[in-house]
Amino acid sequence: MSKDVNIRYSDSDLAEFKKLINEKIDKARHDLELIKSAYMNDHNNGTEDTSPTFKAFDEGSTVMSKESNSQLALRQEKFIRDLKTALIRIENKTYGICRVTGKLISKDRLKLVPHATLSIEAKNLQK
Repeated sequence: MSKDVNIRYSDSDLAEFKKLINEKIDKARHDLELIKSAYMNDHNNGTEDTSPTFKAFDEGSTVMSKESNSQLALRQEKFIRDLKTALIRIENKTYGICRVTGKLISKDRLKLVPHATLSIEAKNLQK
């Protein structure tokens, strides 16, 4: 009888994914700062001395812009959280294992979506 050994990525694979995820976290944090600074700059957009009609139009546009930036910032913060959770899975040596099928998620998928917890097979089952 053969022992049922848990399938997982090797420590060297996990180290490679950890490096990739840390790079993505750094970039995501940088992008989040850009989004936040764009949001802060919306407060002073130079329309103080223009006609009231243009100012009203511009304020409507500013509100939409702030809402978009706010949504972008929220998505970026969630992305960073998801990446940090992936780092925890690396530490636990459960990274890259599909939470539905228990099979390894392909390396190609993990390189594209490093915080993935579902294999393509499991993702297709959800549709």
